[in-house]
Amino acid sequence: MTRGGGEDAVTLLWALRSPCPLSCRYCYFGTIEEHRDSPVIGPGTLSHLSRNDLPTADVLAFARSIAGSAVKRVFLAGGEPLVWPPVLSLIEILKSGGVQVVVATNGIPLNRPDLTRALVDLQVDAVSVSLDSVDAAYHDAWRPARNGKDGWQQVIDGIGSLVTARGAAPAPRVGVYMVVTRHNLADLAATGRLAADLGCDYFVPQPVALDSDHTLHRQLSLTTDDLPALGQQFTALADAQLPVWTPQASYPGQVADAVRVPTGFVRGCFGGRSLFFIEPDGSVWDCPSSLRIAATPTSRRRTILDGAAAQVFAADDGRADCPLFSVDCVNMWPLMDFDQVLSTSAGTAS
Repeated sequence: MTRGGGEDAVTLLWALRSPCPLSCRYCYFGTIEEHRDSPVIGPGTLSHLSRNDLPTADVLAFARSIAGSAVKRVFLAGGEPLVWPPVLSLIEILKSGGVQVVVATNGIPLNRPDLTRALVDLQVDAVSVSLDSVDAAYHDAWRPARNGKDGWQQVIDGIGSLVTARGAAPAPRVGVYMVVTRHNLADLAATGRLAADLGCDYFVPQPVALDSDHTLHRQLSLTTDDLPALGQQFTALADAQLPVWTPQASYPGQVADAVRVPTGFVRGCFGGRSLFFIEPDGSVWDCPSSLRIAATPTSRRRTILDGAAAQVFAADDGRADCPLFSVDCVNMWPLMDFDQVLSTSAGTAS
């Protein structure tokens, strides 16, 4: 397992804010429609209707404390981070502190020229864009916009705008993340080709991660029956030798393992050692795994309000092995391998 910077380097996946202009049907935040009728409560639960997002002042104060800590890289996610007005101030704070910044976005905000210019000028290290298929109808059916207008074409246009704004600059690297389900599995290799054609630098197909009691689990989650087709798609992707970085050769096997055995054992897990997950309310967890969060004892629960980054991420309980391997874990491996993405020259990934 690669930790992407050594055992002492910490990666943060920061779900910055709860709101999002999309209503993705399989979102790990759940849907607004569901939560209007049945509000979610309890530690670690997420909702686009959350009323507990930290005030801007607290977010920026913690960001300032990251400089000089063990934190090397921050992935800013959401919700949609790029619709939060102070996001550029946050990025500037992180970058001025010597921290690498990767923004995870649905791509639609990238149609704002002022925003793409700012991402380039701030030297954001990478921007990961969600794009689920070469088929616009599929993408828009599962990632509908709340305004009823934006969709696949705006994502494509947004990627193009960022690549154009970057020009010959070394950053940001631009990549596509594809959520793979039973319904779009056959588009995996073609979506990688599309990413390359758009001028992207990396392509990461990740299996949808739904709890077994999720209403869409049986419809979308990969099963053992899908493994032959999955293998064929990964082979086609590798054979295409696209000029984009893709996850290491062991990744298809890791995905298949997670499909065959829903939970398992991982030796040398990076969760809680070199990877941490921050929620919009400031809660800090060892990783985004719903299983790991549910199993976290009260004594290990913490928040970014507990102190500076050096304090919050100082403790290591020595839990190197984890019995809660799941598809959530598979989606973290490319994230922890991100040194490889950033070591390529923008526009020349191979």
